[in-house]
Amino acid sequence: MRFAPDPEHRAFAASLHAMLTASDTPSVVRDWSGGDHTAGRALWGRLAEAGVFALAVAEEHGGLGLRPVELAVAFVELGRHAVPGPLVETVTAAALLTESGCARRLLPALASGGSMATVAYGGRWALDGDVAAVRLTLTRHALRLTPGHGPPRPSLDPARRLTPLAPGGELLSTAPPLGQALVLARVTTAAQALGVGLALLDRTVEHVKRRAQFGVRIGSFQAVKHRLADVMIALEFARPLVFGAALTLRPADAAAAKVSACEAAYRAARAALQLHGALGYTAEYDLSLWLTKARALRTAWGDPDTCRSVVLDGHRRGP
Repeated sequence: MRFAPDPEHRAFAASLHAMLTASDTPSVVRDWSGGDHTAGRALWGRLAEAGVFALAVAEEHGGLGLRPVELAVAFVELGRHAVPGPLVETVTAAALLTESGCARRLLPALASGGSMATVAYGGRWALDGDVAAVRLTLTRHALRLTPGHGPPRPSLDPARRLTPLAPGGELLSTAPPLGQALVLARVTTAAQALGVGLALLDRTVEHVKRRAQFGVRIGSFQAVKHRLADVMIALEFARPLVFGAALTLRPADAAAAKVSACEAAYRAARAALQLHGALGYTAEYDLSLWLTKARALRTAWGDPDTCRSVVLDGHRRGP
């Protein structure tokens, strides 16, 4: 089976790429990391106008209906440009709220970009809880709308600020669609990681073409070529898994896509760090925005061991 984007998908990706390139996302990320959300909110609004968040919301609530393949296409570009904010969490919240009694109250604003959402799963910590208007706490047996939050704390990725959510809150469901939400979270995280890895590869290739040692461009060294070829192969192997999981929405496929894409992005980050040398360790250099994100996404919504267990369990059960 061939998992390749059709002309409409390629046009959608190209339009997002052009918009995000013009938006100077590295500056947006640095402002967001420092607590200034003005530029980030404006970018969020432009993404909403392009229909990104409506792809996760049913038509009766102002969306375009759940379109996971188009979401994957969009999230590759969001990762490629290191767009900050609770992107995966907003999409996941839309899946969780679809069958709840407050869907009509909360979902239209998510689809239009009027509000952001975040989700604390398996604990009290949520991504960007201070900027999200919809804050959900999710367990296997309850979904709650949380009334408040504590001060944000920095994480490994400065653009991914963690916020403790207040306990309690309005009970929305005692049987939340946890399985479907996790699948969507892992597919979009995998797509975002794929975009991060592609950006790291592109930036590293450009760097080794310019940097010289002993009067020779380091990109001509065989060891450097092999290292980057390994990264490219890992990313290209992950790509069909990501879009295949978006088509099937099966838990094992989503977990496999997340492991493959996140490990490929992590490999790209390690190669980029080594081949950039001391420059790669400089926080002021834009490469750091993708390096830290690759590491953070690797454990978001299920670490590699957890996702591999889901894959193995899925193979044991069969299709």
